[in-house]
Amino acid sequence: MEDRFGRFWRGWEEQLGKELPAPDFTPGSAGDFQMSARAVTVHDSVIADVRGESLYGSYTSASHQSDEQVVLHMVRHNSWRFARPREGDRTVPAGHFMVQRLGPPTFEEARQTSATVLIVPASSLTHLVRDRLIAGPASSAEMLLLRGHLDLVSQRAHDLSPAGALTARNATIELVKGVLRQRADSTEPHLGPALAQAAKDLADNRLTDPDLSPSTLARELNVSLRTLQRAFAAVDESIAGYIRRSRLEQARLELLAPSGRPSVSELAAQWQFADSSHFIRAFTRRYGLTPAEFARAAAGDRSARGG
Repeated sequence: MEDRFGRFWRGWEEQLGKELPAPDFTPGSAGDFQMSARAVTVHDSVIADVRGESLYGSYTSASHQSDEQVVLHMVRHNSWRFARPREGDRTVPAGHFMVQRLGPPTFEEARQTSATVLIVPASSLTHLVRDRLIAGPASSAEMLLLRGHLDLVSQRAHDLSPAGALTARNATIELVKGVLRQRADSTEPHLGPALAQAAKDLADNRLTDPDLSPSTLARELNVSLRTLQRAFAAVDESIAGYIRRSRLEQARLELLAPSGRPSVSELAAQWQFADSSHFIRAFTRRYGLTPAEFARAAAGDRSARGG
């Protein structure tokens, strides 16, 4: 087991350096450790995709870590069990999260589990976390904002300037505060990209829904429509424009099908355009060809390639 944790620690250090050490692990009575992580740093914070066959033991702050940290687990598959003497046991299933302050030893058990793990400085969060284990659903409006932000930052972390990384880290901490307070602080201007990303994620899952609108997205995210509109303005796009563009792209992909391709009227109905004429006009403005012309061009390309 020590060799396995040693390999994990060395891999962590190769990705993040010695400035952000992995928490210390002590095996339990049935100690086991088969975990891996892909992680990025954002100023003095860590976002990690953690996957593992098995974990059984206790975590605490790294012995050479001087600053306190708060850790948030968002479980994606199976479950992760946490236990502290005063807090009792908490089993966090997929689709839920756990927030804790590193320091007090926490027993953890996970089998065939994957999670997104966020590690941030505790200084501005200690009064909200204290020594509690705080769990909740990852589907809350506050968590949707945080998840969208972390996805965005993870993708761009290596391209951020030092100033950009600091801004992203500060936004992350504000969003964690929103989770802990069960509300998002929509007055923070640097949270705009995270809010827009969360709305896009929601919209992408509901593109065929006739009730999808800017207002419904704002309600689900627990912010005003004006706040959501400002967030999209910060990324140079309108909410309605994003929905329309995403629906057109899905229709375009269906037109590429070599067989069983829907008709124009079927596509218009499926992707919530008022009628075929409206769909054709929108598609032509977007792609420079009518749907029929696009489908014929795609078929010609397949024939030329011998497909």
